[in-house]
Amino acid sequence: MGFRYRIDVRPERDLSIKADIVFTQQRVAVFVDGCFWHGCPEHYRVPSTNSSYWGPKIEKNAARDRHAVAALTSRGWLVLRYWEHERPIEVARAIAQCVLTQKSPSR
Repeated sequence: MGFRYRIDVRPERDLSIKADIVFTQQRVAVFVDGCFWHGCPEHYRVPSTNSSYWGPKIEKNAARDRHAVAALTSRGWLVLRYWEHERPIEVARAIAQCVLTQKSPSR
């Protein structure tokens, strides 16, 4: 689609948050979350072995996700989150629509 983007980078250098896809000019950060690692409400199931570890671990990941959204949003970023099970073509179209409607900040 001709967009310029970066992969697996920090949208803000001073934050230890890495986004999967970053459209720097439009200030759009995209995260694609794995169903297991981020506690997908549709697919995540606590493992039967070592569940006392995995439950808190996944909740910690979700808390980190919420923090990332809040931190980037407060700095003027549009943050988009998708699940790994979502159809790639639909996700790509949704991202493209958001990127197209975001205005590049004046430099």
